[in-house]
Amino acid sequence: MSENTVIINGQKVNFNPGDTILNIADHLGVKIPTLCHDPRLKPAGACRTCLVEIKNRPKLAPACATELSAGMEIVTDSERVNRHVQTLLALYLTDHETSGSSNDFDRNGNELLALAKQYEAPLHWPSMENIRQGRPMDVNPYVAFQPEKCISCARCTRYCEEVESVSAITMAERGSRTTVFTADGRSLMDTTCELCGGCIDTCPTGAMTEKKPLSMTIPANNELEKVRTTCNYCGVGCQMDLNVDPKGNNGRGKVVKVTSPPPGTTTNDGNLCVKGRFAYDFIDHNERLTVPLVRGTDGKLQEASWEEAYRRAAEGLIKVATDHGNDALGFVSSSRCTMEENYLMQKFSRAVFHTNNIHQCAAT
Repeated sequence: MSENTVIINGQKVNFNPGDTILNIADHLGVKIPTLCHDPRLKPAGACRTCLVEIKNRPKLAPACATELSAGMEIVTDSERVNRHVQTLLALYLTDHETSGSSNDFDRNGNELLALAKQYEAPLHWPSMENIRQGRPMDVNPYVAFQPEKCISCARCTRYCEEVESVSAITMAERGSRTTVFTADGRSLMDTTCELCGGCIDTCPTGAMTEKKPLSMTIPANNELEKVRTTCNYCGVGCQMDLNVDPKGNNGRGKVVKVTSPPPGTTTNDGNLCVKGRFAYDFIDHNERLTVPLVRGTDGKLQEASWEEAYRRAAEGLIKVATDHGNDALGFVSSSRCTMEENYLMQKFSRAVFHTNNIHQCAAT
């Protein structure tokens, strides 16, 4: 066997120094269940869901935190491994709010119940009394914490520390009382939290979730559709998924929440800011402009056709340039426009009116 070769499920494969069992399994398309793992975070090995067998080792090893060494023979799918996963998931479920069916949770992205369904984990074990604490005084507008769904995997607190570097939340208490908390139980508004929603994105059970959809009534038979788009609040170009209820707004469709693509698939690596994740109310706002407005002789804005709006804008620009010179004009473009639209705006400024007074609000 070569120096950097291991065998996984009978298949010989090369690896690079520092690769973990989970890394190489993902590369091969071998599915290993995880709950506490997020590729953006340092491996913690906390949930023990990803344990695998390694030849000549008596104990199962966590695939996410075990680095490969030459000569390893690894088995990810065996009776022993599957029995362990079933038992572990059943134990998690005794401390997790569930009706005994994973259908509702599958729709909402509950990885724990999706795995329980996949591995046919026992759902009939008696539940323990939930004693985790919430944050009753948390008045932030976006992030809700449902302690009855938390499994203390610490993905949210690790994301807050390792990716956002704000450490607004942490794991508090011990044993069955372990919960996600803030200093002195404060509201997130009174901490270093940036309300980015990264804790929501990484949470595997929905314990961290969006407050807005919780207040909406979405019929169970309304399957949400995901529409990939580019955030237009700045010029970074983050990719995000609009979750649309196709039957909302009287059948016209309604965006009920925004989620980020899986880590490693887009330039923003699954991260979004507070605007990108939560500022989508403008889509259906009753004050959103849907037709052009021009000022009438009474000085008030009134609806007009696009042709009329274009004509009035052109007349105004030409009048300023004629009366005061081209450099009396200034053009400001928006990061909420596409790159092509911003390009056309600077060409309009420089080629049509011969002025370099052009700025873009996301310029760096």
